Amino acid sequence: MIKVEAIVIPDRVEMVIDAVEVEAGHVGVTVFEAAGYGHRRDVPEAFLTFIVPEHKAEKIVGAISDAARSGNESGDGLVWMSSIYNVRHNRTGKPLHEYVDTDYLKAGV
Repeated sequence: MIKVEAIVIPDRVEMVIDAVEVEAGHVGVTVFEAAGYGHRRDVPEAFLTFIVPEHKAEKIVGAISDAARSGNESGDGLVWMSSIYNVRHNRTGKPLHEYVDTDYLKAGV
């Protein structure tokens, strides 16, 4: 499994989520409010986390990058991915990979 994380401007959150769903179907996402302290200090941002199957990760990163791009000179955020292991549902204790690409996951587990 791959964890894809992104920092985007708040106005782009819905566009990013929609782009990921177009690219990969239903994918759960966790969104946090954040504040950036890079070139532009104290700018509101959103931090998004997706847990996805490895074979979809590159396309999802591309979809996020494209949807997050605002046309501004700077401040559109970042997107990255990292490998994660032993991802389990708290409710069932079963590994997430057992549900990947099944109707169960598509129903929003």
